[in-house]
Amino acid sequence: MSAVILESSLVHYEAIGRGRPVLFLHDWLGSWRYWVPTMLNLSSSYRLYALDFWGFGDSDKVRTRYSIEGYVYQVSLFMDQMGIPAVPMIGHGLGGIVAVDFALRMPHLVEQLMLVNVPLSGNQISRTLTGFTGGDNPAARILGRRLNAYEEVALEASKTDGDAVVQSVQSFMSQDLGEQLEDLDLPIMLVYGTQDPLIQIPDSNLFEDLDYNVNTFLFDGAQHYPMLEETSKFNRLLLDFLIHKDQWDAIQLKDSWRRRMR
Repeated sequence: MSAVILESSLVHYEAIGRGRPVLFLHDWLGSWRYWVPTMLNLSSSYRLYALDFWGFGDSDKVRTRYSIEGYVYQVSLFMDQMGIPAVPMIGHGLGGIVAVDFALRMPHLVEQLMLVNVPLSGNQISRTLTGFTGGDNPAARILGRRLNAYEEVALEASKTDGDAVVQSVQSFMSQDLGEQLEDLDLPIMLVYGTQDPLIQIPDSNLFEDLDYNVNTFLFDGAQHYPMLEETSKFNRLLLDFLIHKDQWDAIQLKDSWRRRMR
């Protein structure tokens, strides 16, 4: 296990591969671990980093920083401590929200964003998640039997501090990520599983106001973890995005993907 101390608090992370750095940020119900299949796939060409937010995985429980702002600060400290330059950020759920806020505050440190199953407003989060009030193993309580389908999530689900889920969800509810995306001038890919029980796909009208730097890909039939449910297709899409950035016509489309064209 790799770890750094940031302002007297332990932060667990893992890094594999060599080459251009890429940073992965996890969601409310997991840890760094479910990024492993994707990280291994890209490790021959990239240096992949994944950390555990405070309150998740093997990072310390720092309850005063269980918020979007607190996690943005954590990512900033981590990148500075590790000497990581500007990177593509791959954020899932909570991690995607943190990535957007980070890019708004420190645009010189973000090259491009892939946002996976990220709510653009609080009303797109299911009541199952917003109604969670705390307790042990949030993933088991919120996903129920579905958790058994995600071994990489289930392995560390019991490590999550329920307060980290509650407080970080609450800290997001008044945000409007749709408006925030309009202020970002970098390539942004939005990815959604069409059957996600936790995050609703934004209304298509919302995308009309976004510039060409933002594109949306849908994985038909996938739920909350397309990187685990459609691993090879997800990895191919991510690799194409890393290589081509905003050259959307060069990103290969498969039958299982649909892209909103502008």
